[in-house]
Amino acid sequence: MIQRPYSGEADKHAMAALVQTYPTGRCGSVHVADLPYRFSSWAFDDPQNVALWVTAEGRLQAWAVMQLPFWTVDYALHPQVGPDLHRQILAWADQRSRQLTGMLGTPSAWYINVFPGQKERIHDLEAAGFVCQADVGEDSWSKVWLVLGKQPVKVYYPPVGFVVRPLAGASEVEAYVELHRSVFETKNMTIEWRLRILSHPDYMPELDLVVAAPDGRMAAFCIGWLNKRLPSRPTGQIEPLGCHKDFRKYALGRVALSECLRRLQACGAQKIHVETDNYRNTAFALYRSVGFRVIRNVLVFRKDYKIAFS
Repeated sequence: MIQRPYSGEADKHAMAALVQTYPTGRCGSVHVADLPYRFSSWAFDDPQNVALWVTAEGRLQAWAVMQLPFWTVDYALHPQVGPDLHRQILAWADQRSRQLTGMLGTPSAWYINVFPGQKERIHDLEAAGFVCQADVGEDSWSKVWLVLGKQPVKVYYPPVGFVVRPLAGASEVEAYVELHRSVFETKNMTIEWRLRILSHPDYMPELDLVVAAPDGRMAAFCIGWLNKRLPSRPTGQIEPLGCHKDFRKYALGRVALSECLRRLQACGAQKIHVETDNYRNTAFALYRSVGFRVIRNVLVFRKDYKIAFS
């Protein structure tokens, strides 16, 4: 197996194909249909944040990305590779994490999500110094992986004066970024990232929805993604979903979500997935209310890095 650096858009297509072709099993991931969203992030601005592992013939077997906007290590492996490659990925991520901590000049914590059944991964993570966050006291953190089948989605109409519609292209990107930052209380979303999303080959404008208030302000958003790589069973995913705090009393998140789900089903999605925080999370209740059900728990592993002083 040969490790090589990231070399551009062609690599992104191969990386996405690896995950979307093998979305289940021991190498399963919660990020499948929504990879265009994550692959458009500014983590890719520095090629050193990405690594690929290929055979001598150049066939992609694994990849890893230091997703700085989320402080998450995203990675995927071909289902037939041996366990040693996973440990190589974690070693690369550890080295890059230390470099990034030194560059940023502040302590950092990196996260990796796994399913409870991925015993080999969990063993390797613990050996590499990652700690499961499911039971660490007051700050315990775990997630759930939910699915919606082909059952009809209930229609939730917006209040009078509000309109659900697709984002109006690049002209509304700046307003969207402002809303996204306000909802998630972070500046991680950038104009450049959002513009790259709009230009991604798998982006579908009809699934990029916003809710406009009577005064024209953007109040809520929901983006749907469709994995069409397996034509016999295309799957959808929701990422992200949010509503400005000034408008949450109108349940606009539910309005945008239900419309996006119905559009995904109209596009052929046999199943629609979403990942969210554990059972105490407000979003969890929202997804359950429109028909999602939990199919797997998701464990969050964390490793902290301190600044090394010479």
